[in-house]
Amino acid sequence: MIQVVNRALDILEQIAADPEKPKSLSDIADPLGLNHGTCANILKTLVSRNYVEQVGTKKGYILGAKSYSLTGNDAYRKDLLDAAREEMDLLTRKVNENCLLAILKGNMRQVVLRTYAEQDLQVRTADEKHVYDSASGRLLVATLSDVDLERFVRKFGLPSSEVWPEADTDEKFQTCINVIRSQGYALQALSKRQIIGLAVAVYKHKNVVASLSIYLPEYRYSMAEKTDLIQLLQKTANHISGRLL
Repeated sequence: MIQVVNRALDILEQIAADPEKPKSLSDIADPLGLNHGTCANILKTLVSRNYVEQVGTKKGYILGAKSYSLTGNDAYRKDLLDAAREEMDLLTRKVNENCLLAILKGNMRQVVLRTYAEQDLQVRTADEKHVYDSASGRLLVATLSDVDLERFVRKFGLPSSEVWPEADTDEKFQTCINVIRSQGYALQALSKRQIIGLAVAVYKHKNVVASLSIYLPEYRYSMAEKTDLIQLLQKTANHISGRLL
């Protein structure tokens, strides 16, 4: 077990030596004197945990989001912000509502970029909120793999009935997750505050790296063409994802 841990750390260090340049299996295994099969198996685990990212089928490996988040390194985030800023500005001008880009950080969703509308009445949300208590957080949790989702729930528990009453049991939680996955977006209605949140996923190389959200007063949501709003949000997320290729 200790040997496997050492090998995994050696692999991460080998990739981190030039983090933006994809390295092939040979580039990683040969300098370390590792068997290619052994190296491939360790890489598979690191990829599944998002510490390493596989760029295409045969292009190689680079550091993943979790490797950067361990140290608070913003290099990974910079690409995301550069790709999102202009697209989010365009979306905000079209819908005239506040938009935000968020990532998953432990059991919190963390805002990394905001754009502001010119409405007199605007919806503001905290930079960090519990994942279960936001549309963006619910979207990010729902897009975890089944293995990572099970690990997440085991570590952080199920939502409370106060935060997400529709998902406060195992069965109800899985139903809500399946709905988000099938429809491709998350919706949160805060009846006490009369606020609606909508969120969709942003991808990089088929991995979800962020959520894109719109928050607006309930009365403006009820007056809006909901399908058009969701489609605009999804289109913007797709454009951001396209810039991350």
